[in-house]
Amino acid sequence: MNYWPLLGIALVVLGFLLRFNPLLVVAVSAIVTGLLGGLDPLKVVATLGKAYNDNRNVTAIYIVLPVIGLLERNGLQERARALIVALRGATAGRMLIAYLGLRQLFAALGLTSVAGQAQTVRPLIAPMAEAAAARDGQLDEETGDKVRAMAAATDNVGLFFGEDIFLAVSSILLIQGAMRGFGIELAPFQLSVWAIPTALAAFLIHATRLLLFDRGLVARKGRRQ
Repeated sequence: MNYWPLLGIALVVLGFLLRFNPLLVVAVSAIVTGLLGGLDPLKVVATLGKAYNDNRNVTAIYIVLPVIGLLERNGLQERARALIVALRGATAGRMLIAYLGLRQLFAALGLTSVAGQAQTVRPLIAPMAEAAAARDGQLDEETGDKVRAMAAATDNVGLFFGEDIFLAVSSILLIQGAMRGFGIELAPFQLSVWAIPTALAAFLIHATRLLLFDRGLVARKGRRQ
């Protein structure tokens, strides 16, 4: 057995310890591993190119994050807060319920990347929920953390229970394969249809939690006054 290709792991560890550029460290380690494994240089480059092409959607976040950073630097969160404050009757819970519905709907249509933690919750939803919770006062640190956590949880619930309604999602195929292992044959459409009651139940349960969360915010504000 040839153990020389394991040298690539040592190069990764050494490169990270010396704080070299992570992308450079991984690329060099992959090339070294391929060469020590007996692949010719062209085959190594071709393998790296294929891996990048197969996973190119993963790198889309590197384009989105700088754009979000620029928007935040130019007042995106402040505008979001001003918008929610201008809406009468808007509360953190009600606003998050509306976002929950939209998140589930988009996920059910297969548009799971339309919203998310990095591109929507942090720059928009969380600041708007904080502004709605604060209104005329200021949130203490603990309450602010709870509002942000609830905003993140709302996104998770909407995505998790909404995407199963979409036929071509990996979780549907995973469920289908697991059921086949028990001798139960189910079509993806059947699983998708039966995911709808679950999604509705998740919406109602989490919406109730958000309304109770609103009550808790009001009670907390009353105690502070």
